[in-house]
Amino acid sequence: MTLTCQECLAGIQVTMITGDYGLTAAAIAEKIGLINEKSNGKPRVITGEKLGHLSDAQLRQILHKHQHGLVFARVMPEQKLRLVQAYKNLGHVVAVTGDGVNDAPALRAANIGIAMGKNGTDVAREAADIVLVDDNFATIVTAIEQGRAVYQNIRKFITYILSSNMAEFLPFLAMVFLKVPPALVILQILAIDLGTDMLPALALGAERPEKGIMTQPPRKKSQTLLDIPLMLRAYCFLGLLEGLAGMTGFFLVWWANGYGISQLQAVSSSILSQSASATTMAIYHQATTATLAVIVACQDGNVFACRSERVSIFRLGFLTNRLIWLGIAVEWVLILSIIYSPTLQKIFATAALQPSQLLLLLICPPLILIADELRKRIVRQTPKVVFEDSIPIRFS
Repeated sequence: MTLTCQECLAGIQVTMITGDYGLTAAAIAEKIGLINEKSNGKPRVITGEKLGHLSDAQLRQILHKHQHGLVFARVMPEQKLRLVQAYKNLGHVVAVTGDGVNDAPALRAANIGIAMGKNGTDVAREAADIVLVDDNFATIVTAIEQGRAVYQNIRKFITYILSSNMAEFLPFLAMVFLKVPPALVILQILAIDLGTDMLPALALGAERPEKGIMTQPPRKKSQTLLDIPLMLRAYCFLGLLEGLAGMTGFFLVWWANGYGISQLQAVSSSILSQSASATTMAIYHQATTATLAVIVACQDGNVFACRSERVSIFRLGFLTNRLIWLGIAVEWVLILSIIYSPTLQKIFATAALQPSQLLLLLICPPLILIADELRKRIVRQTPKVVFEDSIPIRFS
């Protein structure tokens, strides 16, 4: 078995617990890389006999003080269980690996029990939450990396989706407070949520683990998937920018046709009742189409911004996830069909945009992307919070 210090990079501590003699356990600990500079170059070996004479308070003090290079030798099954419970009482998230029948109580008591699939006993596999089919302890490192990547990708997906929700809500907020007609109609909102947003959002779920993901400490046990920083970024930053850009496109179309705010307010009721003139309704349809197109264009910049909460897109690269470009291509085939197909124009209440209006859409993606790059720069300069450690325990 080979073990590197990846656990140190992941903010995870490793404790060896074995039934072997102390000298054997210490030699193995040195060979597998469990000993590092933080453990002063040698393991702290505690035998089962000495462990039996320690009170719970003394044991907790040792576990807290010696967080690196700690080895327990000649340990009984009930003592393994006691060590797991002691770590949990200190507030740690405990993962236990084992293969024998005597490991089953500790595997069951741990937050995550990991059994060996090839050489492990049936009792150990039944007591565990995860089974390593290759019996390779280093596989746990890969599993942690993939687990962190999945967690981050879900957050990216949620941020991207919630951002467009805020952009869709702002036109109706403007309708209430500015007394103007809504800048989007219901079917156009559905076109964004169920059409244009789907493939780019799914592409975010296929993101590879970010560089440095294993240097981050474990997140707090109390941290939720949908937390306040994510909500603020999605609703009050990215979504707000998209909504303001969409409303700007809406008002620009009216302004280009000679309508200011007061004139637009005057025809608002007739537009809502479908009693306005054909010319006014044509302008309204073009204005809502502009809003729709601007939001979709902003989402193109947003999908690249959402690829990381802290890392710049210029470090990640624009071509490292080609599924995003496929999603964007399908997205624009759909949106252009909605805008220019006569049949879909009737369904979605859209109108053809002028070439100059389409060119203005090119501003939207970099607008969102640059704004989020500035936010990321500020976030990177903010000191990180040190979270609680997780302790995987290995039995041999």
